[in-house]
Amino acid sequence: MVRLTRIYTRGGDKGETSLGGGKRVPKHALRVAAYGTVDEANGVIGMARLHTSGAADEMLGRIQNDLFDLGADLCTPEEGGKTDGALRVVDAQVERLEREIDALNADLEPLASFVLPGGSAPAAHLHLGRTVVRRAERLITELAGQEPVNPVAIRYVNRLSDHLFVLARHLNGRGKKDVLWIPGANR
Repeated sequence: MVRLTRIYTRGGDKGETSLGGGKRVPKHALRVAAYGTVDEANGVIGMARLHTSGAADEMLGRIQNDLFDLGADLCTPEEGGKTDGALRVVDAQVERLEREIDALNADLEPLASFVLPGGSAPAAHLHLGRTVVRRAERLITELAGQEPVNPVAIRYVNRLSDHLFVLARHLNGRGKKDVLWIPGANR
């Protein structure tokens, strides 16, 4: 368990931060941008949770916890430093997302067009969260092209954007209140 007794340390005052293994890197490093974007997605999901309850809120709560796991995974490089025993995202977390996606998707109206973000407050927040997760995924895959990254972390973030999309549709009256794109509607 993490115990924080001081919030500020002054360690980042010169534009550097410490990774999980202790290595110091610039705050604009790709790895920091990747896990920082995961943190941003977590914040958007927290906003969505202001408008959810029941099973949807429980799913989002689990996802928020997973996103801290993902941040810890990304914060600790696969190689070098103190990496033994580092927290890593595991297949069971991806599989849980898949089960939830399948269950939610079973009750949705079939799609007749692309969905515009909106329809309801929680759905709009989840669509925003989905776009932030996609940005995190682009950063994580870019990082994976430069240094080792847990492949399960990449699968998790890919599946998460699908989950947020399907859950947004579920919260839009099982897709009945989705706002659909009408190609060329304003020509």
